[in-house]
Amino acid sequence: MLNPQPSYEIPEETQRVARAAFPKGNVYMRLRDELGTLYEDAAFEHLYSSTGQPAIAPWRLAWITVMQFAENLTDRQAADAVRARIDWKYVLALPLEDAGFHYSILSEFRDRLLAHESEPLLLERLLDHAKEKGWLKGGRRQRTDSSHVLANIQHLNRIELVGETLHHALNELARREPAWLQAKAPSEWWQRYGRRIDETRLPKGLAARQELAETIGRDGLHLLALVNQDDAPPALAHLEAIRTLEHIWRDQYELDDPDDPAPRWRGKGALPPTSQRWVSPHDTEARYGYKNTTGWRGYKVHFTEVCEPDVPHLVVHVHTTDATVQDVAVVESIHANLERKGLLPDEHLMDGMYMGADQIANMESQYGVSLIGPVRPDVSWQAQDPETYDITHFDIDWENQQAICPQGKTSRPWKKSKRDYGRPIHVATFRKQDCSPCPVRHLCTRSKSSPRSITLVYQATFEALQAARQWQKTDAFREKYCKRAGIEGTMNQTMNGFSMRRNRYIGLAKTRLQHLATSVAVNFQRLWAWLNGIPTAKTKLEPFAILAP
Repeated sequence: MLNPQPSYEIPEETQRVARAAFPKGNVYMRLRDELGTLYEDAAFEHLYSSTGQPAIAPWRLAWITVMQFAENLTDRQAADAVRARIDWKYVLALPLEDAGFHYSILSEFRDRLLAHESEPLLLERLLDHAKEKGWLKGGRRQRTDSSHVLANIQHLNRIELVGETLHHALNELARREPAWLQAKAPSEWWQRYGRRIDETRLPKGLAARQELAETIGRDGLHLLALVNQDDAPPALAHLEAIRTLEHIWRDQYELDDPDDPAPRWRGKGALPPTSQRWVSPHDTEARYGYKNTTGWRGYKVHFTEVCEPDVPHLVVHVHTTDATVQDVAVVESIHANLERKGLLPDEHLMDGMYMGADQIANMESQYGVSLIGPVRPDVSWQAQDPETYDITHFDIDWENQQAICPQGKTSRPWKKSKRDYGRPIHVATFRKQDCSPCPVRHLCTRSKSSPRSITLVYQATFEALQAARQWQKTDAFREKYCKRAGIEGTMNQTMNGFSMRRNRYIGLAKTRLQHLATSVAVNFQRLWAWLNGIPTAKTKLEPFAILAP
């Protein structure tokens, strides 16, 4: 039960001792003075029932959660800091003799936030205060970048994965129904799965490994059959560990042949897409991702921050996905959330991974936002040779659905089609009698007999892409886009300064909460620097690089 606190005043004795200990203040005390309580109980009232024992003030728990992530503290360490640290008592308006609370209260508070999907409050309340102070407003230039986040799981190869999945399921069954499992389990399972399977104990030969994988597969199917028997305790078949085993077995084995019920180990080419494939029985939402030369198991986070020179560079949005979601797929969601917060930028600086043709056109028309970033080049062979005829040499008659070649010939009316991934396109094909005798045919197509055809997307998308390709060749584009470089420092600050490279928790929802709390901690540091007139640090150079002419 929540009884909203009527007063958030700091006790006089706490103020006196804190200011004596910190005559110049510190980041938390300064922000408490500038922002007030920041969080109010009323904002979290929906998280609590109307009956039961009185709850600890959620405004305090929100502050503690952010400070905990700012210093990378465990729940126990954060609870100790509430008891022992003067600056924390100042922020939380606690008397000096306050003994604090049990550390488990913090995880309960996080669970409440997640259960009510209220974790964005941690960031949004700070942004609301920043807007009231005039430090933040919509229409300012912003920049976005992403980085990989490692799940809090062990790296497993495929045989380790199925072995650990079965090992985990057996442990869960042993906790729930030890007598039943002891009576049903084959005797060889204690030798095979009595301890964790790891690479050091796996056979070395390929044939032996395949045999072990199929043995584990048969054992897994045997266990599934046992828990689904009529005499098995009914709850066992619905355990999360059993459902996880079923899913991973579908990933790693071919089980659909009725004439061959034995599980067959899938070849690498027969595995499901990485977006569907589970990589650990302990975190079923983590996925295997790959970007440039980096591969990882876990998640991906996108940070968006303001980058105007006259305001603090506050993080205004955090977007967390599994590792397989491409950057271009989150552009719409990022801008929808910024619109909801009243913080849409006029110009948004992004790297090439976000710059899809549809995104360029749609963000301008739907949100009035200009995406600034390098777009993918035309990879056709005609575009690589300035003497040949790429698509920019053709005039497009959108009204009559025809294309006109550099020699003045008109294509047939184009046909609608789809690419392999389902995107609608138009295909304009010229007439054979026009292309065959053309004296510059070799500049247009390499086909010996077929006429030239060109592929077009929708008009707005096509024109936006072509305009972006031309603009990125100009000095004006390079001058604007160079401002995006600062986001790399933000990613470094969050990953190294706030230990966000590896998850603290399991699952996408808790990962998102960690990233939101970390973004508030980053904003605390930036507001502290802004209020104290500390300039943004410049990029550090190696001593040898400084000597470059």
